[in-house]
Amino acid sequence: MPKTFPIFYPMTKKNIFDRMLAFVEKAGNLLPHPATLFFIFALLVLLFSWLARLAGFHAINPASGEWVEVNNLLTRDGLHRIILELVTNFTSFAPLGIVLVAMLGIGIAESSGLIGTVIRLLVLSAPKRLLTFVLVFAGILSNTASDIGYVLLIPLAGTIFLAVGRHPVAGMAAAFAGVSGGFSANLILGTIDPLLTGLSEEAAHIIDPEYLVNPTANYYFMVVSTFVISISGTWVSERIVEPRLGKYEGDVLPDKIEPMNKAERKGLRYALLTLLLLIVLVAVAIIPSNGILRGSDGGLLSSPLIKGVIAFLVFFAALPGLAFGIGAGKFKDDASVVHGMTTTMKTLAAYIVLVFFAAQFVAYFRWSNLGLIIAIKGAEGLSASGLGLIPMMLLFIILSASLNMLMGSASAKWALLAPIFIPMFMLMGYSPELSQAVYRVGDSVTNIISPMMSFFALIIVFIQKYDSRAGIGTIISTMLPYSIIFFLVWTVLLIAWLMLGLPLGPGAGIYYGN
Repeated sequence: MPKTFPIFYPMTKKNIFDRMLAFVEKAGNLLPHPATLFFIFALLVLLFSWLARLAGFHAINPASGEWVEVNNLLTRDGLHRIILELVTNFTSFAPLGIVLVAMLGIGIAESSGLIGTVIRLLVLSAPKRLLTFVLVFAGILSNTASDIGYVLLIPLAGTIFLAVGRHPVAGMAAAFAGVSGGFSANLILGTIDPLLTGLSEEAAHIIDPEYLVNPTANYYFMVVSTFVISISGTWVSERIVEPRLGKYEGDVLPDKIEPMNKAERKGLRYALLTLLLLIVLVAVAIIPSNGILRGSDGGLLSSPLIKGVIAFLVFFAALPGLAFGIGAGKFKDDASVVHGMTTTMKTLAAYIVLVFFAAQFVAYFRWSNLGLIIAIKGAEGLSASGLGLIPMMLLFIILSASLNMLMGSASAKWALLAPIFIPMFMLMGYSPELSQAVYRVGDSVTNIISPMMSFFALIIVFIQKYDSRAGIGTIISTMLPYSIIFFLVWTVLLIAWLMLGLPLGPGAGIYYGN
């Protein structure tokens, strides 16, 4: 057994911080499953639609001047609509199809071993003085492939740090900070982008039924965020976390990290050639003014490359993954490819169940006009308060970060918040893309200290390999400095972005209607 040692706070002491964590854990555990929450919310919308109608709850839409009143869903017509559109609410829910399709391509890349090999290569090839930065950076990039960073990179980081004579928990903390704290940042689109933008588009339709939110909505902001979080995460690791951990005195011996074998190198060559070929084909089709992938007006923003980015995400994940699997000998036939896709899709079972209930809630909320009226009233209240754009966005970051402590799923929280805040901010002249970017900042910074985060228990198990007494308090006290610094630097970045009026992504500005 490894020797035990305190991380930040001895687990036997009942200090104020430990008591606070116990309260948060207890409060969070009292919440039902997110799917159950949305079922309850859907029922509450039905009830409130009846009560609000009785109370004469209404508003004047400032965009059209129309009188907006609540539609009571507890009527004969409302009941018929609930029954008849139960299935279409689910099947037409924008995030569902987007995520399912994206995961088909990512499933091939993941099951072939391409993603795991690339992460291992990236980390192992890093100079020792850049090792911490590379771990945080690799953690952020791993979010492209859903949960691969949690199950592969974090334990690997502990093994790597121990192998080079550094504290293994410090390595895992750095990787965890990138994977979870930098959840919304990346250089390339991942599964979270289409998932959140689908919810944002659904919410925007409360105000503008024709509004489109592309998965690239926050791309520029998230690319810059990747480097900001990587640098700040490295600083926290090397200046705060690792010095406080001290020298590792446990009994776990360093493991030998195997380099790529011959089959993996062959597979990587195949994948690289395939990726280069895809890039050339897309470039040939998009760069010329009459390129086949240009929009009907000859523009880039209206092109299939931007509007159909999910299809390209699938191609750029599936084809190199297929090439790697063939080259490395992982894929022997078409059945093994399909098996890899099927295995990945199985991980979405819980998400599909959640979406069914979330889709009903969002539909009822839209039908009742409650979301629109609340948005109008909220916009009027915020406008009267005299708060400017930056104070409002700061409050929204804090709200998102706080809610994350009690509700772990990013999509579940956004499905709850988007129908309220996106219409509200749209009526005040701010774009859905901005609301989504602000939410992503708040959601990410507290991921690493939220006991409700789905992989939190797994992280405890990983750290217990080196500290048998590690628990929730251990993880939160270790990761709290990251959370604080990420909140500060990301908020500063957002404020600078707003002051400069920079676009958040291709065709995605800060203001709505411009």
